[in-house]
Amino acid sequence: MVVRYRIEDGLTDALGYLVRTADGACTVRTRTSDVEIPLAMVIAAKEVPPPPPRRQSVRALSD
Repeated sequence: MVVRYRIEDGLTDALGYLVRTADGACTVRTRTSDVEIPLAMVIAAKEVPPPPPRRQSVRALSD
């Protein structure tokens, strides 16, 4: 999921998994942390496909 929301200097995005919606906020689990976003600050949100699986390196394939 990607959530675009307002911050002091403009807009930013949180890309990750929606883990919770409650009490006027949503929580998105990004690669680095959980981000709690007040729904009043959300501009747009949409579901995006999961990232593709990591490819094996050429070195790992030749072993």
